[in-house]
Amino acid sequence: MRIEYRAGGYSFLRGISPYSAGVVATPGFEIEHVRLERPLPLEHGFQKIESYLASQYRRRQALCGVELRSPRPFTFQGFQEFNQRYVDILKRWGILLDGLNPVARTNVAPEVDPPAEPSLHGFSITLPAENAPPSFVVAGAGELPEGSLDPHEVIRRGESSADALREKARFVMELMSSRLTGLGVSWAQVTATTIYTVHDIHPFLAKEVLGGMREAARIGVNWHYARPPIESVEYEMDVRGCRREGILPAD
Repeated sequence: MRIEYRAGGYSFLRGISPYSAGVVATPGFEIEHVRLERPLPLEHGFQKIESYLASQYRRRQALCGVELRSPRPFTFQGFQEFNQRYVDILKRWGILLDGLNPVARTNVAPEVDPPAEPSLHGFSITLPAENAPPSFVVAGAGELPEGSLDPHEVIRRGESSADALREKARFVMELMSSRLTGLGVSWAQVTATTIYTVHDIHPFLAKEVLGGMREAARIGVNWHYARPPIESVEYEMDVRGCRREGILPAD
């Protein structure tokens, strides 16, 4: 279900407490994606977001997407505890809408050079823009059914064979396509597709991923050698359609 968030200039797909399933700018706005030159600890990272919003004359509610990096995958219980800390920040910022979290999110654990603590890697905000084409961010998703954080529902849990990974990738691609449809956009409008896994993606890349991306296949994929944020989840993806992209320098 897509819900309008007028205070932020976007609509979102209802997700779960820690994040929405995706966001799309409303007419008169566009989404800008910003990556930090290097990750910053969570609280410091949100200070960076606030400073950037102020420089663009935008309120806190314009924050529509967050990308996090963690030292290692959480247990399911640890993930819930971290999510409470994260959501508390959004509550302090006055972002929740009738108790719903509108902000999309990706959170992964780099296998090489991970941060010492949960950190901000990037974010997305809305900016006024007349006659801009649709822009959007689809939240990261692994091989769990939509809306579930039940470890027993992980697709092919505990398996990492080529066949299991192919099934996981196919499942996640279906989630991505479903979220794009829910946002009212398509693969043809995607500008970046990212895969997060430490496993070999080549056996299924051509058919299950590029084949499912349709027109977006011509711009390829970004592969981050990282693990999804929860133990036993092996494969994650996110996608976005943003024509405004930037990099913020380190402090």
